[in-house]
Amino acid sequence: LDSSATLSPNSSMTTKELQEYWRNEKRQCKQIKLLFEIPSTRIVEHHSSRYVMYKIIILQTGSFDSNKSVIERRYSDFEKLHRDLLEEFSEEMEDVTFPKKTLTGNFTEEIINERKLAFKDYLRLLYSMKYIRRSKKFIDFLTRAELQEAYGCLRGGQYTKALEILLEAIGLQERLTRGNPVAIVPTLCAIVVCHKDLENPASAFEYGEKALSRLRVHSSHRYYIPLLETMITLAYELGKDFLSLQEKLEEWKAKKDPIRVSSLKELAVREYV
Repeated sequence: LDSSATLSPNSSMTTKELQEYWRNEKRQCKQIKLLFEIPSTRIVEHHSSRYVMYKIIILQTGSFDSNKSVIERRYSDFEKLHRDLLEEFSEEMEDVTFPKKTLTGNFTEEIINERKLAFKDYLRLLYSMKYIRRSKKFIDFLTRAELQEAYGCLRGGQYTKALEILLEAIGLQERLTRGNPVAIVPTLCAIVVCHKDLENPASAFEYGEKALSRLRVHSSHRYYIPLLETMITLAYELGKDFLSLQEKLEEWKAKKDPIRVSSLKELAVREYV
């Protein structure tokens, strides 16, 4: 083989080369492993209630992670997750222990430190179980609060704030849903909407391309046509070739009965309502 040629799994490759090729393929598809740390807490006093917020840092193991995610959750959030997982995964959760509430001393340094360690071990154990780490309930626990806040900002026209939260959230969401690339399409499209309304067409187009790549074989997805229409508008504005996008749109319209399709922004503002 020409040393400059790109290897592909075909008959001209030797057994050794084929083995190396598939080793590389497998390495690229390998699950990203995440590490959970709870370095600190803060006590919140809100009206007549008082509770502890646990700061959770989520980072990729095996290398320096500059894209670590930081979220906050309270005891009741963990408690709800545990109840939900027990309903759906009773067998897997059989030996998983959960830190109990105490009648007194919940705000002492000793109890808070004990729970920090317990919740760290709890998340690590849940993540080690394949069906649980892929479950919607586990992923929602780690991402839903931030996404709800972001979409609330988007609906209120606070596009800069919404974009800031969405860009923070999508890295973690992408890692958690690595086996299901379509799952992050709504978030990518919300980012497109924010950039477009902030008059950043180049950035909107960049994230739109990422979303379209995930919908390549999912043309029936509710975001597909609104995204295509938005991308055509952006491409025209940026002076890019939009003919291939237009062809895809016409091809879809030829196969479907003419129906009103929501705009990308209309779809985005309805998420997490």
